Amino acid sequence: MGYDADWVRQELLLRGVLPVIPPNPVRKEPVPLDRGLYRLRNRVERLVNKLKQFRAVATRYDKTAESFLAFVHLAAAHVWLRFVHTA
Repeated sequence: MGYDADWVRQELLLRGVLPVIPPNPVRKEPVPLDRGLYRLRNRVERLVNKLKQFRAVATRYDKTAESFLAFVHLAAAHVWLRFVHTA
């Protein structure tokens, strides 16, 4: 776990971000982890990974933020439709 460092946690807290990082197993005093939040974080990271499978999202070819956001919406709808169709 490369992100479990005290300075990283402190920096996140200073920016108003609650760190949801599993503690490094070699820590002498492990930092508590909210498993529910960690599951949600993992779901978001997996969704971003699926969206980045679309080349236009991963490389951001669009010149304007509006057209990029429109393509992200299309890609998200495509991912969602595949999920709903198989259910």
